[in-house]
Amino acid sequence: MRIVFMGTPDFAVPSLRALIDNGYDVVGVFCQPDRPKGRGHKLAACPVKETAEAAGIPVFQPERIKRAEGVEALRGLAPDLCVTAAFGQLLSQEILDIPRLGTINVHASLLPRHRGSAPINWCVMMGEKTTGITTMYTDKGMDTGDMLLKAETPIGETETAGELSDRLSELGAQLLVRTLRELEAGTLKRTRQNPEEATYEPKLDKETGRMDWTKTAREMSGARRDAVAGRIHDDGGRRNQNFQRETASHRPQRRARRDHRRRREEGVGCFLRG
Repeated sequence: MRIVFMGTPDFAVPSLRALIDNGYDVVGVFCQPDRPKGRGHKLAACPVKETAEAAGIPVFQPERIKRAEGVEALRGLAPDLCVTAAFGQLLSQEILDIPRLGTINVHASLLPRHRGSAPINWCVMMGEKTTGITTMYTDKGMDTGDMLLKAETPIGETETAGELSDRLSELGAQLLVRTLRELEAGTLKRTRQNPEEATYEPKLDKETGRMDWTKTAREMSGARRDAVAGRIHDDGGRRNQNFQRETASHRPQRRARRDHRRRREEGVGCFLRG
């Protein structure tokens, strides 16, 4: 089975890695074009591109895959199946018609809830206790295709969106392999989504990150943990922006500063210079 993988960020890497490690024939990878990054604004490859190149898999980076160059590149690979995970582009019907077995997407929510581009952040912001992964067939709609398999996981009370994304990416990779094995065995069942149960979450922006002090404590906690850069605090007309991301990488730094303040207050390790 010839597979073309489409994905871009860190979330998609475990799924690509799982295909490679389980011996699937990944004949090509599509991802977003290199983008300027950092202070020098130098072009930087996305995590999926780096993973694909390290494995010797051809990489394609069309600005829009639905344009002629993207369509022809995909058609030239003659895929039996396409697999997507956080690709970042909508697929046209012309693209969807190319793989004979269709396109399977790894979606980071329990569909039909939380359709859209930021399901992980919205789950955290809304204070939900459970989320998961859904594998699904892709159609022209926004996460509206038939569901295949699901895997649930609890959301920790203090878990940030970044931490949850890391866990879901690994869970998604495991579920993807299960899905493909059932597809190969002819036992994979598809279930239509109930549109009455569906929710669609919009893209995140700085206004999305505005702290609403009228919400409940649980809702406020979720909003604080959603890892939206540029969170806006609005308190009695006074506004300030905190560009510190609530991610696990900052915790050791905060802990070290807290321990240093405690030692200084206790007089431990402090010396006066004469």
